Amino acid sequence: MDLEDVGDDMPALHGAVRFAPFSTVRELIRESSDIDTVWWGRTALWDAVQERRDDVALALVQAGADPWRAMIAGWSPGRLNLAGPAPDLFGAPPVGVALSSQEQAAVDERRRLIAALGTLDPDGQSFACIADVDVTEAGRRLGATPIDDVDTELLLSEPWETGLDDDELNLIVGVSDVPGGCVVGQWWMCVPSAPGVMAKLTPGTIGYGIHGNPKSGNQGNSFRDGIMLDWDQHPGGGDAAPADSPEETLRTYLYRNHALAYCCNYAGLRPQDPRAFTGPPDRWLRLPQFELWPAG
Repeated sequence: MDLEDVGDDMPALHGAVRFAPFSTVRELIRESSDIDTVWWGRTALWDAVQERRDDVALALVQAGADPWRAMIAGWSPGRLNLAGPAPDLFGAPPVGVALSSQEQAAVDERRRLIAALGTLDPDGQSFACIADVDVTEAGRRLGATPIDDVDTELLLSEPWETGLDDDELNLIVGVSDVPGGCVVGQWWMCVPSAPGVMAKLTPGTIGYGIHGNPKSGNQGNSFRDGIMLDWDQHPGGGDAAPADSPEETLRTYLYRNHALAYCCNYAGLRPQDPRAFTGPPDRWLRLPQFELWPAG
């Protein structure tokens, strides 16, 4: 078997591994003529590992799926599983397949970071995680001014009770220092992750923005040196793309269902607690008027 995709449509076994009961998966395994059929750079076993469906993964291996066959960015399903909660699922890895010290450090940081942040949900909120920039520098880059005329306690609990209209609330953000950089947050709108804001915050550094869109889920973008690298991403979504780097493939797997931890890790932030995301921030700032969503 080579690693060419079978087509645009997800094969039935891949879909069942992701969404169907084990009994349905087991039936499709029995009917499969090629247990290692590849779709979007992955076999069904990759999807089982990604979804942390250990029973399905073992059933696929028992049916002949190869856990150690390299796929996306050189990772195999078995090697990726070494970074997960059941690293011994497929037995001892072949010689030379164990995680590197750098990869194991990424696994350890994942445990620490998720423990520090807990199970936060950014629904309806927006954050920009910016490397190597502190609160003061973030305010300078944004041309923002400190707020001294608003009940800041209401900004977190009932922003629309502050007496400010939507246009005024749109220009207010909170900023907090964390190890590695800062977090710019807004708990009622999507401004911190807007491209115009991210472009101002990231010259000479990197950042990741997220908006917890109540209608379409978590939407992310990445910036470096003021330039957007990618957009319409789904941080915490757990799907590595065939063109992803080895580091991004591992990050995507590690932070599945942990969107804010993903954003922090991407930007190299190492918060010790969730305060930058739960508030109150270190400083409330009022932004000047500028183009939040520049054309192009």
